[in-house]
Amino acid sequence: MVNPPQFAGFHPVGGGSEQQPVLIPYEEYEAIRLCDYDLLGQAEASVIMGVSRPTFTRIYESARRNVAEAFVLCRPIVFEGGKVYFDSDWFHCSDCRCWFNHPLKAEAVAECPLCGGSKVEVCDVIPIDKEEEQVSYEYCYCEKCGFEKPHRHGQP
Repeated sequence: MVNPPQFAGFHPVGGGSEQQPVLIPYEEYEAIRLCDYDLLGQAEASVIMGVSRPTFTRIYESARRNVAEAFVLCRPIVFEGGKVYFDSDWFHCSDCRCWFNHPLKAEAVAECPLCGGSKVEVCDVIPIDKEEEQVSYEYCYCEKCGFEKPHRHGQP
């Protein structure tokens, strides 16, 4: 996926905003974008998303059901989560040596989301040390000071 939508969702006009929103994962948004906006066939869209044709069909069908539910029941739509990777800029914090991405390109990155440090720089390539042990993805961990913070996947 290139980037998440530049908006969090939609609200129905004339009511329904107080109702529980319909959650549409980013991969469903991407399926709708590729097929209905870019007018690609499902076979071509599945290649772009890196999934099999049957998997793409299930994602696309779920997206259409979710949009239909929001329209018919006058419910808001919220985009979030899912199994996706964004083509966004990566940043490195010199204070805590944290690597993170920032999908909202329109907003400047002023500080590290982990330690709050201001020594943040844009990086073209993320160095990967293959001998480094696997890091838990449930917590962000600062190697420098030992600070741990719960981490929700998909959020910086």
